[in-house]
Amino acid sequence: MPEIRKKHAQPTRERILDAALDLFGSGGVDATSLDDIARAVGVAKQTVLYWFVSKEELAVAVMQRVADELVLEIGAAIRSAPHGFARIEATVTAVFRPAIRRPALLGLIRELNRLPPALSEALIEKVSPLIDMAALYLEKEMNEGRLRRADPHLLLAFVYSTVVGVATEPVALRAVGWQPTTVALRTLRRELLDFLRAALTP
Repeated sequence: MPEIRKKHAQPTRERILDAALDLFGSGGVDATSLDDIARAVGVAKQTVLYWFVSKEELAVAVMQRVADELVLEIGAAIRSAPHGFARIEATVTAVFRPAIRRPALLGLIRELNRLPPALSEALIEKVSPLIDMAALYLEKEMNEGRLRRADPHLLLAFVYSTVVGVATEPVALRAVGWQPTTVALRTLRRELLDFLRAALTP
């Protein structure tokens, strides 16, 4: 039995996480049942419970997986891009890329507000090193004259609030005629980069 579990663990577990991410993101954690997830994966509910003892544990695993992937993607962008605005552009692109590739992630961001405080803090700890790295980079580039002087943390807060606002205010955005489609997200990314370029180019 342990060997069988080991052999089939990765595909089955990953399929459950994928389905849960899409369903949690589109309908919310509370409105999604384990039966819904099992049907989407094409397995019995007991199979889902074999890997995750509760919906709460599954939700935590989904959030942690997304956070890990985002940390890797943004970290790679920060380290590999050239200096100056090119690195900012690479970082913003990396932030938007997962949502453009998988719009359900935007809905998942809304669910962060409903997490237990302990889990919220754990996720914040995952991304904090990236925030610190980005702020130090901005400060260094400003000191060397490659970027116009501004408050690095305020700039990061602006980018963060833009992305999270898109995810958490769908009703307000629909009221002004904006829908979070793939095309609209690409347009938003371009407009955000244009704003930052105009604000930061010396």
